[in-house]
Amino acid sequence: MTEQVQLETVDQGPEPLVQMRDISFQYGKKPVFSHLNLEIKKGNIYGLLGKNGAGKTTLLKLLSGQLFPTQGLIKTLGFDPEQRRPDMLREIFYLPEEFPLPKMKLQDYLSMRTPFYPRFDKQQFETYYRTFELDVDQNINELSFGQKKKLLLSFGLASNTALLILDEPTNGLDIPSKKQFRQIVASAMTENRTFIISTHQVRDMENLIDPLVVLHDGIVIFNDFVETVTDTYTLHLSQTEPKPGEALYFEKTLGGWIVMQKRTDEDTSQTPIDLETLFNAIIENPTTFAFKVSGGMQ
Repeated sequence: MTEQVQLETVDQGPEPLVQMRDISFQYGKKPVFSHLNLEIKKGNIYGLLGKNGAGKTTLLKLLSGQLFPTQGLIKTLGFDPEQRRPDMLREIFYLPEEFPLPKMKLQDYLSMRTPFYPRFDKQQFETYYRTFELDVDQNINELSFGQKKKLLLSFGLASNTALLILDEPTNGLDIPSKKQFRQIVASAMTENRTFIISTHQVRDMENLIDPLVVLHDGIVIFNDFVETVTDTYTLHLSQTEPKPGEALYFEKTLGGWIVMQKRTDEDTSQTPIDLETLFNAIIENPTTFAFKVSGGMQ
C-alpha cells in the first residue's frame, strides 16, 4: 500500500495550484455540484466553459473562498480558501462579471487598494491604462461598464498575483477592446502566473485560453489542452451529411457540414478545431472526452 501511494505521488508531479476533491454545493435545495473534481496547474491561461447556469461563477467563488462547499476539500495556493488567509488573498485577484465602483478619483482608488497587493506595479498599470485609452481624471464610478472592466483588468494584471480570475471579462467590450484585451492578457502571462477566464463568448478567446475546463451536469467533464484533441481528432467541411456512426460530431453550416472525426494514420492535416465546435462536441459526447482525476488531496 505504501509503495503504491509513493508511486502515485511521484507521477503526479508538482502540486497543482488549485485542487478540488469530491466537491458538492447547493443553493438552498438546488444542487449545483455533486462530487466535482478539478486540478488547475501553474503557468497556464485556463478557459472555463459551460452552458448558462452550469455553475462557472459558483466554481470560481468556491476556489477563491467566497463560497464554501457542503462536501469535499479545496486547496488554493496551498491554503484552505475557507480560512481566507491574507497570504492567500494577496495572491488572488478576482474580476467578477458585475461590480460596483466607489465614487472617487483613480489615484484615491489606487491608494486604497494597492497596499493589499505587495507586487503591484504602478508603471505596468499605467501602461495598460493608456492602452485602453481611459480618462485618468474622471470619477471611476462614472465610467461606462466596459471602461470599468478595462480599469479593473489593468489593476488585476498590474497586481502580479499568482492567480488572476476573470469572470466574463469581454462582456461590455467593443470589438477593438476585445482585441486589446487578448493582446494585453497574453503579454502579462508568465510561467509564475495562472489565469482562469470564465466565458461563454468562446470566439473572443480563440488562441488565448488553453487548457479548457468544461462544466456540465454538476461535474468537470473535460480538462485538457486543445492540442491533445487536435492530435486525436480532425475537423473538415463535408458536402454531405455524415451517416450515423461516421463522425464524433457534426453540425450544418454554409456550404455543407462541419465534421469532427477520429484522426487516422493517413490523415496528416492539422486543421485547427475552433473552441465553439470543440465545446459543442464535448457537451454532446461527454463520455468520449471523459476527464479523469489522478492523484489525491495532499
